[in-house]
Amino acid sequence: MKPPLIYFWLQILWYNILMQNIFLQWVFWHFLEVPGNILKAWGNFLRFNLNYFSIPLLFKTLFSSWRRYRVSYGKGFDIGRYFEAAFSNLLFRILGAVMRSSLIIIGLLVEIFIIFAGFMVFLGWLILPILLIFGLYYGFRILL
Repeated sequence: MKPPLIYFWLQILWYNILMQNIFLQWVFWHFLEVPGNILKAWGNFLRFNLNYFSIPLLFKTLFSSWRRYRVSYGKGFDIGRYFEAAFSNLLFRILGAVMRSSLIIIGLLVEIFIIFAGFMVFLGWLILPILLIFGLYYGFRILL
């Protein structure tokens, strides 16, 4: 189904108004285009951090042995060898859980930092025109 002709003329009118006025171009760019790009970049940083620290994978393999270290139980049945291997494997799993937990905590702290930094960049970009106006006002006030 074809949209009504009025939409076509409204798009042409909007385009002509926007392209004729540099102030409207700046408003469109500063408050619509760039904030969208900032949000996309912010999301990319957050996804990169999750992949860099492999946080979902670390949660899945939290109690796996560290670096696949494993002591073999050996052939035959020796109760001493059996308890030694079981205890060693338990220690390797505990070591794996401790190391993975520390990596998860570090990754989540970096994720929180990225959230905070992205919020500050986004907010800073939106209030930049206000800071420019105040800076010009106080600069001319100091000169005069």
